[in-house]
Amino acid sequence: MRRDKVKRNVVELCEVPEGREGRPSKSLTLSQAESVLKAAENARPRTRAYIVVSLLSGARTEEVRAIKWSHVAAYDETRLGDRATESGSPVSAHNMRRDFRKVLDSAGLTGKEWAPRELRHSFVSLLSDHDIALEDISRLEGHSNTVVTQTVYRHQIRPVIQEGATAMDAILPLAEREP
Repeated sequence: MRRDKVKRNVVELCEVPEGREGRPSKSLTLSQAESVLKAAENARPRTRAYIVVSLLSGARTEEVRAIKWSHVAAYDETRLGDRATESGSPVSAHNMRRDFRKVLDSAGLTGKEWAPRELRHSFVSLLSDHDIALEDISRLEGHSNTVVTQTVYRHQIRPVIQEGATAMDAILPLAEREP
């Protein structure tokens, strides 16, 4: 339009759907993660395995739901079920979300305020908070670079100002600042 090659922008003729605003993701703190793992010990074996594998590996929710228990533990699958509910149907996202929220409730959190996908966010944030290089975390997550890891998955747990203060203390030691 600016160079007069096109008389009008056809996109302006389209009605773009607005969509709906989603809830921003969040991460468990270290103490919350420990509480969730402790509460998961009393959950169904499939729920416990789901939470442990998700939180400790950072795998995507759909990837973890597809894991057969024989991949993560050596026990009798006929007794506990392999990726199945008590009725024999596959574990759905809804069923796992329901069971996950029950564990969070028993861990002292409000389960309805959390989603299983936030275990992946927690994995990234906890590693970052414990000084694991962002490049290493990105590789663990299967990201091709650090942009998605940093902008989507990493939630700052420690205040950023603490890092700045620590860096400035190293740059300008106290003895050098005194007149």
